[in-house]
Amino acid sequence: MHSLLSFLTTLIEIYSYALIVYILMSWFPNARDTKIGQMLAAICEPYLEPFRRIIPPIGMIDISPIVALFVLNFATRGLYALFNMLNLV
Repeated sequence: MHSLLSFLTTLIEIYSYALIVYILMSWFPNARDTKIGQMLAAICEPYLEPFRRIIPPIGMIDISPIVALFVLNFATRGLYALFNMLNLV
């Protein structure tokens, strides 16, 4: 079961990095129009959209990706807590 926990946390970590790259691409003109940008948009936008509906931008700054990253961090901590509670680690 330790390998399952490791696999799930690694997936969350990779997805977090993909989100960070996608967010940083918004700072560069036309970066999201590239093939990598389109691929990351297909992966990241479905996750970010619910956060954007709930959290409005503050001026020109969209803080919903920050909240989305915090949720992923809490999910990782929750997995560790769940596996510890079930004595699987």
